[in-house]
Amino acid sequence: MSNEMESIWRTTDFRALGLSPLSGLYALGWWCYQGTYALGLQRAYKAKIPVITVGNLVVGGSGKTPLAQHIAAILASAGKKVVLGMSGYGSPRAKSASLAPGGELDPWEWGDEPAMVRTEVPELTLIVGRDRVAAAKIAEEKFAHAVLVMDDGFQHLRLRQDIALVFDEPRANMFCLPAGPYREPRRTGRSRARTVIPNDMFRVQVSNISLEQVHGPTTKPCEVDLVCAVARPERVVSTLSQLGHKVVSQICLPDHDQMRAKGLLDGIGHARPLVMTRKDWVKVRLRQDLGDKAIFLATRDLVIEPKQEFTKWLTEAIGV
Repeated sequence: MSNEMESIWRTTDFRALGLSPLSGLYALGWWCYQGTYALGLQRAYKAKIPVITVGNLVVGGSGKTPLAQHIAAILASAGKKVVLGMSGYGSPRAKSASLAPGGELDPWEWGDEPAMVRTEVPELTLIVGRDRVAAAKIAEEKFAHAVLVMDDGFQHLRLRQDIALVFDEPRANMFCLPAGPYREPRRTGRSRARTVIPNDMFRVQVSNISLEQVHGPTTKPCEVDLVCAVARPERVVSTLSQLGHKVVSQICLPDHDQMRAKGLLDGIGHARPLVMTRKDWVKVRLRQDLGDKAIFLATRDLVIEPKQEFTKWLTEAIGV
């Protein structure tokens, strides 16, 4: 998404109001699409295994992937076989759905987020692709007693979702696209979800922030350079600020950029350590021009609290 659109979506100003008729048409189109399922003109596929969707109502990153991992870990601790479905956005594997092989995944073939998850949780089974019905069919055929956790996919009505957890906080701009960030009308989206977080029971909380060196000569960073391809780079800057580090210069690319451009790292990461996210590192580490740059990963883990109560609610809801 462009910086201009981000600026429009932060508030309800004359630019958003000017685009609001288009948002009305978008909302009407969504209601018509949803109505085809409500009236039985289309039928959602019902998988033979439980399906949990971790989604949101707005465009852009909201921490869905780490929260999907968090939920997968809770279910695995409860003794369930878990399959994590991911879109593989921007990769060749995103077009349909494929069972990922064991071992490290090429981020340029499978997508940066699946490659990142595989390095962090090697034992977790991954199905990659935007066709959620195809992913569910693979999961039920290969893993008959598993739980399928879908990272994103809440708006994919073709697949029936047994539990849909949606993350949504009040915003100044609540228009649908293009005047606002909402993928669907906020009220109807919230009504479709099993639970919307935060609520009176649960909230998302940062459990850990850290800076870990992964490349180059050992050093202690103070002032740093930043390169990232994430939806919310300001969150990375905020994390570094909380850790006491100042970002002097930065390169912010579109979310999921492949980071393969020649000369991408020229002029950055020489006088100061270079910082990036885990999602970016799985791509950058494959480059041949890292040299002796001191590279650090900024880590920000998310959990749903209170953890014990949420674990109880989730396992009871899924029938574990």
